[in-house]
Amino acid sequence: HEFTFASASTGQIKQWKCPEGAFMQNFDGHNAIINTLSVNEDNVLFSGGDNGSAAFFDWKTGYKYQSLDSIAQPGSLDAEAGIMSSTFDKTGLRLITGEADKTIKIWREDENATPETHPLEWKPTLGRQKF
Repeated sequence: HEFTFASASTGQIKQWKCPEGAFMQNFDGHNAIINTLSVNEDNVLFSGGDNGSAAFFDWKTGYKYQSLDSIAQPGSLDAEAGIMSSTFDKTGLRLITGEADKTIKIWREDENATPETHPLEWKPTLGRQKF
C-alpha cells in the first residue's frame, strides 16, 4: 500500500511519497498563496487560495480539471474572498470550504458541465525542443 501527501506554498503544490519523503510531482496552474488542500476517494485534489481562487486536480496525474474563483459575500472586502480551509464530505461528492468572509460554503459538481461551458485555460509547461 502506498501513502502519499502534498505540501503547498505560494503557487506550488508538491506530491511526496511516504515514508521515504521522495518527491513525486508538481501540480501546476494554481498561482496564489495556497491555504488548503483536500483529496477525496476518487483522487480529486482541491486547492484553495488566499485570493479566493480554487483548483481541482487529478491526484494521480497532476492534470488540472477546473479552476474557479469563490466570491465574497455582499458587504465583504475583496481581500475577504480567501479560502482558508476545506474538506470533502463522507461521500466525497461535496466540498465544504471555510472562507475569510466568515462563510462556510458547500460545493457540488455540476453534472451538466462540459469543456465548452467550462473551458480550461491551459498552456504547455515545457518549451519546444528539436531532436
